[in-house]
Amino acid sequence: MTLLLTLDDGSIQRKLAEAVDLARAAVLDDAGAEQVGAHVGVDREDAVSASHLFEATVTGYRGWRWSVTVALAGDDEPITVSEVVLIPGPDARVAPAWVPWDRRVQAGDLGVGDIFPVEKDDPRLAPAYLESDDPAVEEVAKETGLGRVHVLSRYGRLDAAARWHEGEFGPRSDMARSAPDVCGSCGFFVSLAGSLSAAFGACTNDISPADGHVVDVGYGCGAHSEIEVEVTSSVPVAELVYDDSLMDFESAPEAPAEPAEAAEPEAAEPKADEAESEAAAEAEPKAEAVEAAAEPAEATVVDESEAPVAEVPETAEVQQEVEPEAESASEH
Repeated sequence: MTLLLTLDDGSIQRKLAEAVDLARAAVLDDAGAEQVGAHVGVDREDAVSASHLFEATVTGYRGWRWSVTVALAGDDEPITVSEVVLIPGPDARVAPAWVPWDRRVQAGDLGVGDIFPVEKDDPRLAPAYLESDDPAVEEVAKETGLGRVHVLSRYGRLDAAARWHEGEFGPRSDMARSAPDVCGSCGFFVSLAGSLSAAFGACTNDISPADGHVVDVGYGCGAHSEIEVEVTSSVPVAELVYDDSLMDFESAPEAPAEPAEAAEPEAAEPKADEAESEAAAEAEPKAEAVEAAAEPAEATVVDESEAPVAEVPETAEVQQEVEPEAESASEH
């Protein structure tokens, strides 16, 4: 076998690559013609073996391939079939890589009644202040309640600080970016003890979404204790405002009805014109008789143009005075 590995001139690989029919016959015997597709290639395994790949038409295995491994023991030896297997191709859907169970648990997966032990050498934990090498001393300390077996290590503190800083209640969250101020200046912020007190604390405001959570000093929300909101009316108010309670009101006098009075003379004017024309028609024959009888009667006649047009009774009086004079003139 060592001689084949060192003195191979490529003839063995050519023979293995040409054994397509042998590989197909082997996979047909194992799977059946309805589950074997076209030949898609050859993969070199080592100096004396290679694998022929065929498309798999198996239901539920889309993208998978049949792999038939053939080998050649020597130049004078026949090619043999080593194995026939179904393997995933580059487009096959496969399960994710296997992860140990203790690494699959994520934050929030622990439920009621679940138990999740820590690793023996968890870097997040360190021995407590009991640094004695005497087990008896440590046992007595635990029984009397003088301390804990483990405390948070420096690595554990830095890991927690980085997680809190980048988490939901860190300074880069959407709530913190829109807040008017940060938690470090809020009256509801209670700092943690120890080395984490400079950067973290707990929120005690029941209105805040971070109530009861560890928050970064750079976090903030709209329930900050120092927020002052100017309350103004939603209705716009002018700068100059009059107080109606200090002003006296007087009703304006009613204007005279001038249009009605003006209409009365216009309506009476046609009536006066009619009366004047009738009086003139009646007085005209009588005046002619008076002029023919005597001239002195003309002096007693009143000029109608000087009399008011609208006063019809005066015209009647003139007519009555003219009639006796005319009669006396006829007697003479």
